[in-house]
Amino acid sequence: MKSLHSRLLTTATIVALFGSTVAWGQTQSENTTDWLKDVTSRVQLHGYAQGGFNYTHQNGEDKATFDLKRILFWANAQVTDRWSFLFMHDFSSVVQEFYTDYRLTKNKALTVRLGQFKNGLSYENPLSPTSMEAIDVYSEAVTFLTGCGSDPLLGVQYGRDLGLSLYGQTNDGRLHYELQVMNGQGINKKDGNKEKDFIGRLEYSPVKGLNLVATGQLGRGHAVKQSLYNPDIAVGDNYKRNRWTVGFDYKSPQLNVHGEYLEGKDKNAVSRGAYITGNVPLGKGVDLVGSYDFFNFNTSLGMDQHKVIAGLQYWFYKKCRFQLQYVYKSAYVQNEQFHHGANHAIMAQMQIRLDYAPKK
Repeated sequence: MKSLHSRLLTTATIVALFGSTVAWGQTQSENTTDWLKDVTSRVQLHGYAQGGFNYTHQNGEDKATFDLKRILFWANAQVTDRWSFLFMHDFSSVVQEFYTDYRLTKNKALTVRLGQFKNGLSYENPLSPTSMEAIDVYSEAVTFLTGCGSDPLLGVQYGRDLGLSLYGQTNDGRLHYELQVMNGQGINKKDGNKEKDFIGRLEYSPVKGLNLVATGQLGRGHAVKQSLYNPDIAVGDNYKRNRWTVGFDYKSPQLNVHGEYLEGKDKNAVSRGAYITGNVPLGKGVDLVGSYDFFNFNTSLGMDQHKVIAGLQYWFYKKCRFQLQYVYKSAYVQNEQFHHGANHAIMAQMQIRLDYAPKK
């Protein structure tokens, strides 16, 4: 009898323990599911690819090649109503951005950003290549002065740097400002000297569709390579690196256009340039695209360059498009090392961009 009673008690205990374990497991599973739902509801995913075909004629030599310019993926998460973060990787190169934002005010007047991100110099540099008219993306002045890749002293930095930023907007969103303290050395690396670069950006929209932009930079570079454009600076030298720009952007159903004047000083060498770029919608997703771009890499050496772009683009799905452009570029200078004559190019590019945001 005792044996039967003991067996019944043991069985009941096991059943009770099993039942409680199942209940606990269900609770934990529900908690995990709720946590996953909460996390995924805060994360947005983005990605795009740009690639195509280029034909060039330069110095009597013809070249033709397919190329893949960019494959980018990034994720951003709104952790709270004030705190967010972003991570961006370019599969054709390196990790390009990783930063966190925290909004310090109830409105959008002041937000702090810490990490690696695009510097605020020029109108064009902060913009995504997916919204630019030119297949070459940025103007020559922007590419050189913001560290996108054509300045040998700084190297290829994709217009990005490590640092801290304070930014915000007032006047019902008509006034935007940004103040940045950056290493000045570019992405994924420590500063090459003890000085920091200071960048300021101010945008104002006086009327609907028109945006006025002024930016400036005070800094000190650390040369990573010798430059034909500035032979007075040797590898490892620290040098004055200042810039300033003024520009505008105008958008309407009939015309989208932006332009800018830019000037920089590296040690004693002054470089300056200007551009105007725009598109005219022709209907059914087709735009006529045009641009004129002038830049002098070193005014004392006469290293001036002119570039003209004409073409069409067809938006076949949201942010996806096909581009076809003719590009003429010329450079004239006394220094035969720099002189490369006229360069003609026909460029075609396909852009695919997809964005995912969970439903609220």
